[in-house]
Amino acid sequence: MIDREPAAWLWLKDHLARLRQATVPGPVPPAAEPAVVVRTAVVTDSAAALPADWVRGFSLDGRLAVVPMPVMVGAEIYGEGEDDIADTIAVALAAATPVKTSRPSPGQFEQAYLAAERRGYEAVVSIHISGDLSGTAESARLAAARVGIPVEVLDTRTVGMAQGLAVQGAVVAAADGRSAAEVRKFAEERLAKTKVYFYVPSLEQLRRGGRIGAAASLLGTMFSIKPILAVDGGKIVPLEKIRSAARAVARLEEIVVADAAARPQGEARLAIHHFGNRAEAEVLASRLAVALPDTPPAQISSLPAVLAAHAGLGVLAVIVGESTTSAVAALSPVPASGHVAAAPGRLADGASPAHPERTADPAAGKSS
Repeated sequence: MIDREPAAWLWLKDHLARLRQATVPGPVPPAAEPAVVVRTAVVTDSAAALPADWVRGFSLDGRLAVVPMPVMVGAEIYGEGEDDIADTIAVALAAATPVKTSRPSPGQFEQAYLAAERRGYEAVVSIHISGDLSGTAESARLAAARVGIPVEVLDTRTVGMAQGLAVQGAVVAAADGRSAAEVRKFAEERLAKTKVYFYVPSLEQLRRGGRIGAAASLLGTMFSIKPILAVDGGKIVPLEKIRSAARAVARLEEIVVADAAARPQGEARLAIHHFGNRAEAEVLASRLAVALPDTPPAQISSLPAVLAAHAGLGVLAVIVGESTTSAVAALSPVPASGHVAAAPGRLADGASPAHPERTADPAAGKSS
């Protein structure tokens, strides 16, 4: 469940508003050729932790599809996004009931790609959880080989809203009428500027799921430390070994503040994931807001079930990214007319697809 409007949504609305301001002024020369609009759809998986209302808004015209990742609790199989399974997983983890995850089938991705083709899209960019943590990207590649529509498969080498920020950036580029290659490039640029830091009370669930990676070196002391971890190069790696939970959370805050403060002024964006400890996440968000007054409030959301199954109860994860509203325009030249053609389904007046009655206020970064 999303507890707060994502910070990424602010820069998405801001970009659309600025793009409108930058391209509308001035008459169109009579001899100007109309811009060629490339209809590109974006597909991702539920590990991206995208807000449900945001997904609904951009799914209306088929531009975005989220393929659910299955979670197995005991003998039961649930679909992320299809079933409300957070409480089920929390109870299972507390009771030591086996909780496992699996990749979506190639057939699920094939259906998503064919649905985009039926809606008139010419290409797909498929953006997925790290291949070192899941075989999801491989399923997507198998499906891509089965369909006639061109599909660009991107392994993000990350998880959660770090992956989600790349998806949101890709949707911006797709709505701007960019080619699949350009949409992919924009997503890659967002990924290059995004970091994931997290704290887990115990490494046990990561060990059971086989996702511990380089952090396996900590297993010998797993009962006496509270590790701070990161996702680097697609794998979970250890950052620091802390002796108490309180100190671990404080140190996580210090690491995030140092990272965000080093970004260009006003560009840092934050997201916080939790599982079973929302109050703790809200306290962390409040402290980050005080330490980083130029940064918009962090999005706070429960970790997707497919990730919570491996991180376990009590996890705190912070994603640090950037807002770059000029990145889409830099991908390729604006048409000679000085106008950017609105792709079908795009809201040329800057309105939010999720809330078409609202228009973006570029000065305040809020809805009017």
